[in-house]
Amino acid sequence: MTKEAFFYETLGNGQIVCSLCQRNCEISDGKRGFCGVRENRNGALVTLVYGEVASLAVSPIEKKPFFHFHPGSQWLSLGTLGCNFKCPGCQNWDIAHMVPSTVDEGLIAECNHMKPEEVVQAAHEYDCLGISWTYNEPTVWLEFARETSKLAKSEGFLINFVSNGFVSVEALDFMAPFLDAIRIDIKGFSRGTYRNIAHIDNFQGILEIAERAKKGHRMHVEIITNVVPTLNDDEEELMGIARWIKEKLGRETPWHVTRFHPACDLRDILPTAISVLERTRKMAREIGLHHVYLGNVPHHPFENTFCPHCGKLLIKRNSISLLKNYLKGNHCPFCGGEIAIVL
Repeated sequence: MTKEAFFYETLGNGQIVCSLCQRNCEISDGKRGFCGVRENRNGALVTLVYGEVASLAVSPIEKKPFFHFHPGSQWLSLGTLGCNFKCPGCQNWDIAHMVPSTVDEGLIAECNHMKPEEVVQAAHEYDCLGISWTYNEPTVWLEFARETSKLAKSEGFLINFVSNGFVSVEALDFMAPFLDAIRIDIKGFSRGTYRNIAHIDNFQGILEIAERAKKGHRMHVEIITNVVPTLNDDEEELMGIARWIKEKLGRETPWHVTRFHPACDLRDILPTAISVLERTRKMAREIGLHHVYLGNVPHHPFENTFCPHCGKLLIKRNSISLLKNYLKGNHCPFCGGEIAIVL
């Protein structure tokens, strides 16, 4: 479904600039921005994916992953087509790298159209704690995400974004009243890495968005880095991320260090060695981070949550399944130490 988009300005001569994300695409009449789902039509920017759902499922919060935000809860999870990145190793490339090929009478063949009321009703029917905007970058269908989230919040649901953080400050502030949590992907800590992965020259704006979400909007924030061999596995760069988390977001902020599996244009790269992830976790803990998790490594002990004060096991997991929660509220039952977790 097409609908006039938020966050654009006209430049004259039919040109417009989209200010939804930090890419600030200048778009000629009849053309689309980098994400492929926002189009200049006669000098007005329209979204092609309002209500167009490419993927929908009910999944645990641990799949996002969030480990310190209502552990064990179930979420209605949905995404659409397109992304403002085109990462070569994208795990959801089949929708994130896809754009509407044809728009026939307002419908996209690759998607199922839903109204905000239908999404909220589905969250009720499946007894979900909330709605998770995930699978592709949720910023690209902000119009639908905001309208649906506003309705969902009025009916008692929680909302989270699973994002690359490349949203504009104005768009984040516009969405923030309806967001309880955001998980941001920090893909590296150098211009070169971000240029190779995300085709951008400056990643500082992403770091500022993460800090603004946590400190300015009081959202729960968790960080993830998918460690790709030869692409972003430099130790000093990874420790740059760890130091930044500690200094700007706080040592209690969870960092998910996940194993890359061959996908999309990087099918010839081997999966990340588990020893690399373990070494990264060890160094990050030495820097001072309280909670560093290994992801995509089922049955690994560092999927679990340990008390940063006494070291005792607090939450036991197997991949995205929560097996046992020993917490007493948000305190360790063994030493009484406070744990930074939202229950």
